[in-house]
Amino acid sequence: MTNPATTASEASPPRLFVLDDDKPHDVFDVLGAIDGNGAIVRVRSPFLFEIGEELSIRIEQDGVSSDAIARVRAHIGPNDSRITELEISERTEPRAIEG
Repeated sequence: MTNPATTASEASPPRLFVLDDDKPHDVFDVLGAIDGNGAIVRVRSPFLFEIGEELSIRIEQDGVSSDAIARVRAHIGPNDSRITELEISERTEPRAIEG
């Protein structure tokens, strides 16, 4: 089964959205995965989430989406270009994006 969050050979990078009352908010710039199966991704965001905080997210890539939980693992880099590591879990089965 192909992982919809990040596969190096995929044609387009994934997009991650924070879900608030099932409404998606585009707050992440996905930089890439740091493991082979896409369970840990590095992102940039104008928001500083707390380490250990769990976020409901939607992952979209190549015409499919799935929902998951992202736990903030770490913040790395200098303050003016902070990178956040997210651990992705509890991913739903991929479904076609409507519209």
